[in-house]
Amino acid sequence: MAVQFEVAFSRTVIGAGVIAGGPYFCAQGSVYAATTTCTCTNEFFSCRVRPGGTRVQDLITLTDWFAASQSIDPTSALASHRVWMLSGTLDSVVPQAVMNDLLTYYRHYIDANRITYQRNLVAEHAMPTDSYGNTCATLGSPYINNCNDDAAGALLSWIYGPLAARNTGTLSGRFIAFDQSEFIALPTWHGMADTGYLYVPASCESGGCRLHVAFHGCQQNQDSIGTLFIRHAGYNAWADTNRMLVLYPQTVATFANPNSCWDWWAYDDTRYAQKNGRQMAAVKRMVDRLAGSTIALICRRGRCT
Repeated sequence: MAVQFEVAFSRTVIGAGVIAGGPYFCAQGSVYAATTTCTCTNEFFSCRVRPGGTRVQDLITLTDWFAASQSIDPTSALASHRVWMLSGTLDSVVPQAVMNDLLTYYRHYIDANRITYQRNLVAEHAMPTDSYGNTCATLGSPYINNCNDDAAGALLSWIYGPLAARNTGTLSGRFIAFDQSEFIALPTWHGMADTGYLYVPASCESGGCRLHVAFHGCQQNQDSIGTLFIRHAGYNAWADTNRMLVLYPQTVATFANPNSCWDWWAYDDTRYAQKNGRQMAAVKRMVDRLAGSTIALICRRGRCT
């Protein structure tokens, strides 16, 4: 979803941190491709992941076609982005061959000196941290692993430039639980939860801060693991000392999406990878609200914490 949002809204976004993700539009609307070519998650068919298996040139052609039709932003805007990528050597869900294809995809649009790719960490499919979670080789909930590797800090520093040291004590800010139905009608019908979260450092209460959107992975939404991703993925401690809001939009399970993934294969919407896709547009509305309003305005209907 991070890659998808970055490419579609490339004039708004300045970069992306990608942990275990494939190229833009990898699934091309097919759950079979999503679970056998972009990931190894199909219990009925053998995994078909192989080097070049996502057909990167086809994905580039489709990206250019979307841009020409103005359903995504011009691809020329990607040239200024900074991209940080990580693929664990033990990742059995999104093998490195998929992320190597993502690198090939990015290099079509972005110079090599604006991309960094960490692919030597002996880690399973998870969010790596240096202080919280399962052992690094574990595959399982909450898909946050203590790998002695601060992925959140590394990706934030690459995207935004040198940062002040993270807060190692009690966080200064607060978490706001907000109503996502303001941004998408009937959210649970479309794979999004009723409630999303925002971390607001004390220094950002009056505005003027940067915004980072942290998309959780499959089975990392609130219904699956509570607020573990929101509180322990590693972003908040860096945001606290660097005047940065962190937006945590949330998904929910549906019949077609039992693992509460973001829509990156059309389980809800054939336009899922374009700017007018339901989930894409909803998150963009959240971003626009935070860019143009005070923090208080996102705190609606008494649903603030």
